[in-house]
Amino acid sequence: MQKDNRFFEDMARMASGATGTLFDMKREFEAAIAAKCEQWFHKTGMVSREEFETVREMAQKAREENEALKARLDALEKKKSKQS
Repeated sequence: MQKDNRFFEDMARMASGATGTLFDMKREFEAAIAAKCEQWFHKTGMVSREEFETVREMAQKAREENEALKARLDALEKKKSKQS
């Protein structure tokens, strides 16, 4: 009976070790794929999500400023045309 318990303990340890190894391999594989994708994105000129969001926010701010300036210009032109 003691011999059977020892066998199952050894099998459990071996399975646990194999599981840990598989998880480590998975992490390394994911890191390698991420690195290759990043190299490919850089090589093809694609930007990261963070860079895209930053530029998008800048464009939105510029659009809002342009709209405000256009409204101000329209008001000034309207005021000038009434004076003439």
